[in-house]
Amino acid sequence: MDFDVIVIGGGPVGENVAWRTAAGGLSTAMIEKELVGGECSYWACMPSKALLRPGHALAAARRVQGVNAGSLDAKEVLARRTGFTSDWDDSGQVKWAESENIHVIRGEGEVTGEREVTVGGEVHRARQAVVVCTGSVPKMPPLEGLADTPVWTSREATSAREVPESLVVLGGGVVGVEMAQAWARLGSKVKLVVSGDRPLPKFEEFVGPLVVEGLEEDGVEVLLNGRASSIKPGELTLQDGRVVQGSHILVATGRVPATKDGKPLTIDDSCLVSGVDGRWLYAAGDVTGRALLTHQGKYQARAAGTAILERSRGFEPKQWSAGQAWADHVAVPQVVFTDPEVAFVGHTAAEARAAGREVRVVDLDIAVAGSSLHADGYKGKARMVVDERTRTLVGVTFVGQDVAELLHSATVAIVGEVTVDRLWHAVPSYPTISEVWLRLLEAYGL
Repeated sequence: MDFDVIVIGGGPVGENVAWRTAAGGLSTAMIEKELVGGECSYWACMPSKALLRPGHALAAARRVQGVNAGSLDAKEVLARRTGFTSDWDDSGQVKWAESENIHVIRGEGEVTGEREVTVGGEVHRARQAVVVCTGSVPKMPPLEGLADTPVWTSREATSAREVPESLVVLGGGVVGVEMAQAWARLGSKVKLVVSGDRPLPKFEEFVGPLVVEGLEEDGVEVLLNGRASSIKPGELTLQDGRVVQGSHILVATGRVPATKDGKPLTIDDSCLVSGVDGRWLYAAGDVTGRALLTHQGKYQARAAGTAILERSRGFEPKQWSAGQAWADHVAVPQVVFTDPEVAFVGHTAAEARAAGREVRVVDLDIAVAGSSLHADGYKGKARMVVDERTRTLVGVTFVGQDVAELLHSATVAIVGEVTVDRLWHAVPSYPTISEVWLRLLEAYGL
């Protein structure tokens, strides 16, 4: 069959591209080999946060004097999680796609020629564009014995029907720390093995230790500088000789683009794949390797869909238009949904300096009226990284209970290149945690 646009991959990124081009009047097909809705809907963002939220709510209640908090019902938490995945049934997502004039094709799509995609032996052609939105897959480490050892990946960690008696988590990234805390709060005895001296090493240096403190309060045993050498059922051996045992082992050592060779598809800001003649092959989301985050992939999807529509009408997407994924370079927001939460956007201080920027760093404890009301004994930290030449923000980090909702204001400030002088007049409401913005600006000095 012929279409104007063929999208390979029916996750949130593929859905957004397909919706945008179909809404713009281009006939659009979306190919999905598993469940329409993709990784985020069934095995990542939604189920993982559904597992985490009840524990966060209970912990928050216990931090307020006068609240008689109970305990978690693991069976009910898992049932609520399953509700968010529709019990891994994508019929609702398919119905939505069809209602938006998106033609859903089941199977594995492969680009087999210019504007040509083959699915199960059937060839489909695109008059305007092919968009690759195949996402990413778990990156497995070269461990002795791994091929013969049943392990969890992020999929099993978010879809398990029962709480494991004990769980060894290998990897100190986002998946590792989130799942360690989720399952520990549901009653599993959890050990987290981190290869370096702190988890979340890509964040500001104070983030990891604060997250470790939160994990340990929930009973997680954190093993730092724990490089794994071999694995067998129920047992992980580290290079220094330590042996870590658990009924289940979660390998959470990162993800790689879902391409044949695991390498990303390099794109320009309109999401055109580099090195392909004819300006017809696009890519968006994790497969590009730019920012392996659902919201950033959906942003790229909107850019790709807009660029395709504009080019189909003879126009070229301009910088700062909806057809350019410019924010990938300067303002990628991310939240780690541990307790304490980590909210970050832009560049770390080290990254900014490495890029040649003259920066000033302002660090503060989050200790304002709003935080003291929010939780007794509230603990949190904030960092603001300012480019001294332009007097604009280039990076912001918050760590603390419920700081995720502070992040969008930081993202707006960075994208808008708002100066600290102008931010002074963005008055935070009292008494809220957002008053930390005023304290950061006071500490910076105007």
